[in-house]
Amino acid sequence: FFFVFSHLQGVMEGYNGTIFAYGQTGSGKSFTMQGVVDPPSQKGIIPRAFEHIFESIQCAENAKFPLRASYNKDIQDLLGADTKQKLE
Repeated sequence: FFFVFSHLQGVMEGYNGTIFAYGQTGSGKSFTMQGVVDPPSQKGIIPRAFEHIFESIQCAENAKFPLRASYNKDIQDLLGADTKQKLE
């Protein structure tokens, strides 16, 4: 989580940021990203990141913070000739 926390500091300073989970089906990506609510020690990266972002926003004065989250399950070959073509 340290890397994500330092990444979020850059986001809070105005840089774009992405947290990307990649791996084989069943390898734990969803659990790592989402986690579970109880016990709190098993919250995932996304809930922890949102907590950090909203805590930072509450402390900031005279600033705007647009926030967008997305989830994409489309698979593409980023090294192929047509990087926009979806794979099955």
